[in-house]
Amino acid sequence: MSYEIKLPFFEGPFDLLLFFIERDELDIHDIPISEITEEFLLYLRQLEEMNIEVASEFILVAATLMRIKSRMLLPRPELDEEGNEIDPREELVKHLLEYKKYKSVVKELMDMESEFVEREKRGNILKEIRKLAESTNVESELQNVDLYKLLRVYKRVLDRYVEEQNKPRHEVYQFPYTMEGQKKYLLSALIKNKRLAFSDIIKHEPVKIAVIFNFLSILELLQQGIITIHLGEGFNNFWIEDVKEGKEENVAE
Repeated sequence: MSYEIKLPFFEGPFDLLLFFIERDELDIHDIPISEITEEFLLYLRQLEEMNIEVASEFILVAATLMRIKSRMLLPRPELDEEGNEIDPREELVKHLLEYKKYKSVVKELMDMESEFVEREKRGNILKEIRKLAESTNVESELQNVDLYKLLRVYKRVLDRYVEEQNKPRHEVYQFPYTMEGQKKYLLSALIKNKRLAFSDIIKHEPVKIAVIFNFLSILELLQQGIITIHLGEGFNNFWIEDVKEGKEENVAE
């Protein structure tokens, strides 16, 4: 017996975010970024499992949510010129409110469009159709065609072809990393080693995106109180340790 999973489709990433906010009755001015980000990424993963192509705008918003989440995990908040703390969610909330405002009038505009389409235009329709047919008479146009005009048309088509070939193409690459996966990797590594140097983590996977995922995972584990950090001498030199291991060492001492 096979099971069929049906997912709701949304017009855009902001439509999906508004759905989560309204479903869970969240305050749009105080969005729980961690919860919303997990919901958003779970929806995208389900689309990928169903072999549905994910639009680039969804991936862009997912990256924006991850950036906001990482900024909120940092211990030092950003300040404006007056010394007030800058909320990383401010720009996202602004876009959501603007999208919600336009979405509220879409239904009314669609009804107006349907009503306008049903109306019959004034004037003699048969006369206008006949006039249009005469203006697009193919035989009369072919009588005035010469070699110069054909060459001009050929040049325009060729230029358009070259322009299409030289257009930049955007290719989305799916990296095999997730926050949950990297957190599990770090915790399993700490089972084998009491302390784990960040430099060793980088050596294990010397890829820029892997370093970013590992660093964000360390920040999240640190915020959750699962690990602790020991700073060393020099820049970017620190060790991570399981909080339980640290407590056992203190008791033994």
